[in-house]
Amino acid sequence: MLRWVRQQLGFDPPHQSDTRTIYIANRFPQHGHYVPQKFADNRIISSKYTVWNFVPKNLFEQFRRIANFYFLIIFLVQLMIDTPTSPITSGLPLFFVITVTAIKQGYEDWLRHKADNEVNGAPVYVVRSGGLVKTRSKNIRVGDIVRVAKDETFPVDLVLLSSDRVDGSCHVTTASLDGETNLKTHIAVPETAVLQSVANLDKLVAVIECQQPEADLYRFVGRITVSHQTEEIVRPLGPESLLLRGARLKNTKEIFGVAVYTGMETKMALNYKSKSQKRSAVEKSMNSFLIIYLIILLFEAILSTILKYAWQAEEKWDEPWYNEKTEHERNSSKILRFISDFLAFLVLYNFIIPISLYVTVEMQKFLGSFFIGWDLDLYHEETNQRAQVNTSDLNEELGQVEYVFTDKTGTLTENEMQFRECSINGIKYQEVNGKLTPEGFSEDSPDGNRHSLMKEEELFLKAVCLCHTVQINTDQTDGADGPWHANGIATPLEYYASSPDEKALVEAASRVGVVFTGTSGDTMEVKSLGKPERYKLLHVLEFDPNRRRMSVIVESPSGEKLLFTKGAESSILPRSKSGEIDKTRVHVDEFALKGLRTLCVAYRRFTPEEYQEIGKRLHEARTALQQREERLADVFNFIERDLELLGATGVEDKLQEKVQETIEALRLAGIKVWVLTGDKHETAVSVSLSCGHFHRTMNILELVQHKSDSTCAEQLRQLAKRIKEDHVIQHGLVVDGTSLSLALREHEKLFMEVCKNCSAVLCCRMAPLQKAKVVRLLKTSPEKPITLAIGDGANDVSMIQEAHVGIGIMGKEGRQAVRNSDYAIARFKFLSKLLFVHGHFYYIRIATLVQYFFYKNVCFITPQFLYQFFCLFSQQTLYDSVYLTLYNICFTSLPVLIYSLFEQHVHPHVLQSKPVLYRDISKNAHLGFKPFLYWTILGFFHAFVFFYGSYLLMGEDTSLLGNGQMFGNWTFGTLVFTVMVITVTMKMALETHFWTWINHFVTWGSIVFYFIFSLFYGGIIWPFLHTQDMYFVFVQLLSSGSAWFAIILIVVACLFLDVVKKVLYRHLQPTSTEKAQLTEASSGINCLDSMCCFSDGETACTSLRRMLERLMGTCSLTRVNRCGISLNSLCCRRISYKLEPDEPAAIDV
Repeated sequence: MLRWVRQQLGFDPPHQSDTRTIYIANRFPQHGHYVPQKFADNRIISSKYTVWNFVPKNLFEQFRRIANFYFLIIFLVQLMIDTPTSPITSGLPLFFVITVTAIKQGYEDWLRHKADNEVNGAPVYVVRSGGLVKTRSKNIRVGDIVRVAKDETFPVDLVLLSSDRVDGSCHVTTASLDGETNLKTHIAVPETAVLQSVANLDKLVAVIECQQPEADLYRFVGRITVSHQTEEIVRPLGPESLLLRGARLKNTKEIFGVAVYTGMETKMALNYKSKSQKRSAVEKSMNSFLIIYLIILLFEAILSTILKYAWQAEEKWDEPWYNEKTEHERNSSKILRFISDFLAFLVLYNFIIPISLYVTVEMQKFLGSFFIGWDLDLYHEETNQRAQVNTSDLNEELGQVEYVFTDKTGTLTENEMQFRECSINGIKYQEVNGKLTPEGFSEDSPDGNRHSLMKEEELFLKAVCLCHTVQINTDQTDGADGPWHANGIATPLEYYASSPDEKALVEAASRVGVVFTGTSGDTMEVKSLGKPERYKLLHVLEFDPNRRRMSVIVESPSGEKLLFTKGAESSILPRSKSGEIDKTRVHVDEFALKGLRTLCVAYRRFTPEEYQEIGKRLHEARTALQQREERLADVFNFIERDLELLGATGVEDKLQEKVQETIEALRLAGIKVWVLTGDKHETAVSVSLSCGHFHRTMNILELVQHKSDSTCAEQLRQLAKRIKEDHVIQHGLVVDGTSLSLALREHEKLFMEVCKNCSAVLCCRMAPLQKAKVVRLLKTSPEKPITLAIGDGANDVSMIQEAHVGIGIMGKEGRQAVRNSDYAIARFKFLSKLLFVHGHFYYIRIATLVQYFFYKNVCFITPQFLYQFFCLFSQQTLYDSVYLTLYNICFTSLPVLIYSLFEQHVHPHVLQSKPVLYRDISKNAHLGFKPFLYWTILGFFHAFVFFYGSYLLMGEDTSLLGNGQMFGNWTFGTLVFTVMVITVTMKMALETHFWTWINHFVTWGSIVFYFIFSLFYGGIIWPFLHTQDMYFVFVQLLSSGSAWFAIILIVVACLFLDVVKKVLYRHLQPTSTEKAQLTEASSGINCLDSMCCFSDGETACTSLRRMLERLMGTCSLTRVNRCGISLNSLCCRRISYKLEPDEPAAIDV
C-alpha cells in the first residue's frame, strides 16, 4: 500500500522495462498471466499552462525575477507597518507589470492551446469490430490499426502493415519533421503486406515488441511476431517500417498501420526540445546595475535612519510640542523602532529600482523582433522565404558578436551538386555532351566519340545506379516503360534523394547511358544503353556517420551475389585490397584541390557459402532487441572488407551568392570567422580560398593527421613560435578532427593561443559534437567572447545550441537547424545586414533604454532623499501618491519605448556599407562602467538641480502669487515633479536622432498629458479618494509667473551642460559612428535626424519650422546636413564628412 502511494505521488516511479509489447488491434491473450502496460493517449500538448495552474505557475515564474520579488516585499512591508506612502504606490505598478506580462504569456499559450485542439480533434479512421470507424485523433490508442489516405499526415507513429501495392511499400515525405522533401520508401513485412482489406486485417493476430519511445527520428528497433495458422513467424522491424507522426503519405492511395507510439511519446513530440535559456550580455549588465542600485538604496535608507536618530538625540527634536509621542511609542523597543524606520525609508526610496524596466524591455524585444521578419532585404524571393525570429531575447546580442562559426556545405555553398569528374580504374573521366570522356580526349578525337562503354566503366556506373537511396516520382512512370516511350524517345526521370550527392551521381549516370528506372518490390531496374537489367535487392547496409559509407547486396541477372559500396575515401580505400588504389588516391586529392566533394566506389563478389553466413549474421543482428546497433556495426564491418576498388567521383557544390563579400565585411567589423566542416582537408581548404575565408597572401598553418599527444604538442609549439616570428603576416590555421581531439585533451591553452593569433581558422573532418566543443572552448575562454554559430543541417544543431546566438539556414539539409536556432535566414549573405544593421540598432536602442530607465529613476527619487534633510527625516513624502504611482507607468514610459523601437542613429545603408562602425559597439561598449557612471552621475546632477533650483527660487519666499498667498510643501513637490517630467522627456528627445510622427506624438504628448492629468486630478474633488492633498495645488502653481520662470530656467540649466558635453565630444573625440552621422543628405539619410541640427544660415527657429514641415510631409532633402551646436551662439556650423569606400574617415570643419 505504501509503495502504491509513493508511486502515485511520484516519489517511487514504477519500474519500466526497456521494451514495450503491443497486441495488434488490442487482441490481448485470453489465458495466461498477462499484465497490461500503460501507454500515453494521443493528445499533443505544446501548451505551458492549464486553466487551473495558470495563475500560480505564472506568478511563481514572474516572482523569480529579482525586481518583481523586491517590489512584492516592499508592498508587503507597506501593508504591515506604518509607512509614509500608501501601499498602492508599490502595489499598482507591480500589479500593472505582472498583469501585462501575464496577459502576453497567456495569449501566447492560448494560441498553443488552439493549435493543439485543432490537431487533437482531426478526424481519423480506425479499424474496429470488423469495420472502419471515424474518430478523433486524440482517441487513438496504442495497438489500434489506423488507415491513412494519400496526402494525409500520419496522426501517430505507425508500424506499416500494408498498402495498396502488392509489395506493401509506400512513399512518404518528412518535410515537416526534418525538411527533407525527397520521397522515402517504407516497406511492410511480407506476412502483413498481403492483408490489404479491412476484413483481412481484422483477423490478424500479431504482437510487436519494440523499444520504448526515444527522440531519434532515424532509429527504431523492434520485431513483429505473426501467428500464421499453427506457426509463429518473427520478422525484424527497423526505421524503414516506422511511419512518423507529422510525415505525409505520397504517391500511395492508402496504407494501414498499427499505432506504436502515441501523443507526447511520438518521436515528433519528443523532439519538442526545450532549449536551454540563453541570456544576453545586456541582460547580465542590467542585473549588475540593479544590484548597484540596490546598494545605493540600502545606503540611502541606512544613512537616513542613522541621521534621524542623530537628529533626535536633541530633546527638542525628539519630541516637539506639536508632535508628542504616545505612551506605546515611548515604551517600544529601540531596536524595533530602528528596524521599522529603516523599512519605512526603504519604502520611501524604493522607486530608485525601476519596476517597469523589465516589462518595457520585454515589450521592446517582442515588438522589435517583427522588424527582422518584415525586412524585405532579408527576404529570398526564389524560395519565398523570409527571416524568422525564434527567440526575441537575443536581439541586442546580434550587435555584440566577436566570433562566427559557420558550416560549409549548404551554408557557404548552395548544396546543389553537379557532377564534374570521376576516376575509373585509374583513369580520369569528364562528362562531355552526355558522354563519358577520358581526360585528354576531346569529342573530335578517335576515342572521344564512343557509343559503347568499357566493362570497367559500365560496372562503375551500375554501382552508382544501384548503391543509393534515390526514389523516382511514380506518377511519372505510370503507363510508360520506364523513361522510354513507344517511339523510342527518352524522357528524363524525376529523381528524389535525401542526399544531393546521390541525386547528382544517378542523374549523371543516366545521361551517359546507364539509367536507374526504379524499383518494383525487391527488384531494382537498370537500363544500360537501352538494355534492361533486373537486380534483386537482398540487403541494404544503411549509411551512418561512424562508418561514413553505405552498401547494398544485390543478385545480378546471372545469379551472382554482389556487394556495392560507396563512401568517403578514408573509409573505402583502407578496406580495398585490389584495384588502382594509389592512382585513385591521387585523383581524389586532385578533385579535392579543385573544391569537389569526393566519394569512392568499390564492390565485392560473394561465394554462396560467404553469402549464406552473411545472411545468417545479418538476420541475428537485425532481430536483436538489445544492442542492435553495435551488433549491426560489427556485421557491416565483417561484410565491407576485401573490396575491389572501382573508382571515385567528384561533385561540385557551388558557392552561394555574395559569400566572399560577406566574409570580408565580417572581417572588417572585427569579427573572426571559423569554418567547421565534415569535408576532407583539401576540399575544405580549396573552398576556404575561393570564398575569401583564406587569402592567397595568408600564411596557411596546418595541424593535421596527428596520431599521438606528443607529435600534436610539438607541432602546436612550432606553430606558436612561427606566429611570433612572423607577427606581421596574417596566418590561417587548418586543423582536422583527430588532431583537434588530441589538442583539446591535453594542450587546450596552447591550442587557444595559436587560434587567437590566426585571422581565420578552418576545422575539417569534424563530427557534430566536436563542432559544439570548439564553440564551447571559445565561449568559456577568459575573454568570454560573444559567439555566433550558423549552419543548415542536423549536424550543426549542437553547435547552434551551444553558441550565444544560433542561426539556421533554410537550406536543403532539413529544418532541424532552423527549428533549433534563435534566428533563421535563407542565405549566408543576409548575415551582414542581420548583424551590422539590426544588431547595431537593437544594441544601441536597448543600451540607451536601460541606462535611461536608471537615470530617470535616480532623478525621481533623489529629491525625495534630499527633502528628508529639510523635514527632520520624518519620512514625509515630497510627491503625491498618485504621482509616485504614475511616474513610470504613464508620464515617462512611452517616449523611451518608441525610441527603443524606431531609433536609427545612423542610416542603415551607411551601417551596412561601413562594417567598421560595428567595432564602436563591440564588447558591450555602451553598457560598460563608464557609460553607466555617466548616466548615474547625470541623474544625481539633474536631481540636485531640480531640488535646489526649486528651493533657491521659492524656498525662502513662498509668496509667489500676486495676492500674497503662500505656497506649501505639496506645491514645492509638484514644482520639482513638473520640472523633472519635462527634463527627463526632453533628455530622451536629445538622445533621439530619427524622428517619426510617432516620436513627436509620444514625446510632446507625454508632457501635455501630464499637465492635463494634473489639472483634472487637482481641479476636481474626487469622492472616492480618502484624502486630496493636491486639490487646486497645480492650478495655483501654473497661475504663478514666477513658477513658469522657474520651470523654464531649471530645465535649461539641466540640459545645457549635457548639450555642451555632447558638442565637445563630437568635435574633439568623435567616434566612427558620430562621423558617420555627419554624412551628406545625398547618401540617402533622411532630413532632420536630430532635433539639434540644422543647415548653414539657419536659426534654431528655422529648424523647428523644418520639423513641422516634415510632419506635414513637405520637408526638402536637398539642404539638410547633420551638425553640432556651436558653444557661442547655439547655431550650427556646417560640418562636411565624406565616406569613401577605401579611405579613412575625416572631418573638415
